[in-house]
Amino acid sequence: MPRKDITFTAAEAAGYLEAGRTLIVASHNRDGSIHLAPMWYVMDQGKIVFRSFAKSQKIVNLRRDPRISVLIETGDAYAELQGILIRGTATLIDDPGYTLRVYGRLAAKYAMVGDAPIELDDEALEAAFGRFAAKNTSVIVEPKRITSWDHTKLGGEY
Repeated sequence: MPRKDITFTAAEAAGYLEAGRTLIVASHNRDGSIHLAPMWYVMDQGKIVFRSFAKSQKIVNLRRDPRISVLIETGDAYAELQGILIRGTATLIDDPGYTLRVYGRLAAKYAMVGDAPIELDDEALEAAFGRFAAKNTSVIVEPKRITSWDHTKLGGEY
C-alpha cells in the first residue's frame, strides 16, 4: 500500500510558519562546514524574515554565500512530528528603518520587552531597539525548494 501524503498543503504550511517559534538557520562557513543558529522570525508576504547583528557569523556567511536553509519543527512523539525545511537564497537588508520594523514585529510575537509580547508604537519601538537597528541586518528567506512533513496525517500508522 502506498504511503499517505504527509506534506502540508499551502494553507497548512502558511499557518504552521505563522505560528512557528524558533527557526534553525543554516549557512555555509568559509571552510564549507555548516553554521547552525536558532533565531526568532516573522512572516512577511509569505516569506520568513529575521534579523541578526551584522557582524554575526550567519550574516558574514550569507554575505559571502547567500545560500540558506531554514528549519521549523515540532512534535515529541513520532505521530506528532511536523516540520518545514526551506532551501533558498538570503536577501540581506541593511536599512535600519526596515530592521526597526522587523524588531517591532518580533516584539509583537515574542517577549522581547517585558514578560509578554507587546505591540510598540513608533516612539516605544525607537526607544527599545533604535540604537540596535543600524548594527543589524535583516534577512528575507527567498524559497527555492520547500519540503514539509506532518505525521499527524498518518493517523497513528507508520
